[in-house]
Amino acid sequence: MSSKPSKRPLKVRIKSGGGRSPASKRWLERQLNDPYVARAKREGFPSRAAFKLIEIDDKHHLLKQGARVVDLGAAPGGWSQVAAQRVGSVQGRGKVVAIDRLEMAPIAGVEFIQRDFLDPRAPDEIKGLLGAPADVVLSDMAANATGHRRTDHLKIMALAEAAAYFARATLAPGGAFLCKVLQGGTEATRKGLSELYLVAADFKG
Repeated sequence: MSSKPSKRPLKVRIKSGGGRSPASKRWLERQLNDPYVARAKREGFPSRAAFKLIEIDDKHHLLKQGARVVDLGAAPGGWSQVAAQRVGSVQGRGKVVAIDRLEMAPIAGVEFIQRDFLDPRAPDEIKGLLGAPADVVLSDMAANATGHRRTDHLKIMALAEAAAYFARATLAPGGAFLCKVLQGGTEATRKGLSELYLVAADFKG
């Protein structure tokens, strides 16, 4: 009696050892088993995060044609690439400026600054490239994980707060701010961290 092959994809497991920490091993397993990682490669995005921004923008319509956008902590560039396509900077209509301490490969329609966004020179440098205050500030930043959920929660919330202050100094009236935060890291009853996205619109200036 023959059996039909299972359509369920095989789950990749990483062997212990090799100098990897448990946190690194878990991250690598998630990457290898994540269908959005494979989809990002197929569709030419540098990371799976692109699909999260697509989902959010389809609902809230933040990235309008001709808009000026800042992407904080942009590397490897998934959000910048989506923003460039949606505001039209690839065709020379909108503007997208990405900033990160890490290097980032060139992306069509995106101007990149390799600098910490907390550098006092960053706001004026970004405004100079945009030609005017920003219409949208994006932040998908996450601090390097320690494996200690309370510490990780505090670190990413500090980044989110810094990004919010940056947005206030950079946005034009009526602008929008989109930022990743984590919920649950400082609550002892939670087993893990829940990734959330905060959308703030209609900036008053």
